[in-house]
Formats: sequence, C-alpha cells, structure tokens
Amino acid sequence: MQSLLEGREIIFEYRQVGKLTRVMALDVITMTEAVISCPKGPQDQMQNLALKRLEYVMKKKGILI
Repeated sequence: MQSLLEGREIIFEYRQVGKLTRVMALDVITMTEAVISCPKGPQDQMQNLALKRLEYVMKKKGILI
C-alpha cells in the first residue's frame, strides 16, 4: 500500500517514556504532527505506525484527501 505522504518531508522524534517509546511524526509543510506510544521495536516499524497516525490526522483535518 502506497502512503499519501510519500515524497513529503517528515521529521521523527523518539522519546523513551518508561517501557514505551513515544514517536512524534511532523509534516514539515503543514506543521501537522501526530504522536504514538508503542513498545520499543524496530525503528522502521515504529515510523510506519507514526506515519499511519499522521496520515489519519491529516485526513481528519481535511489536509489530505
């Protein structure tokens, strides 16, 4: 499945909170951010979860169609 965010500049921030990792994904153009908390795992897996959440938030706000 191809992401609607492909080709966009996304910044990721990782913060350890207890046993969980807090991952923030920020779309640079719209300054829209989404945050997830998940158990520590492979970085690409955590990024994919954060991207899906960011895509959901942007669709909900009407930024992505």
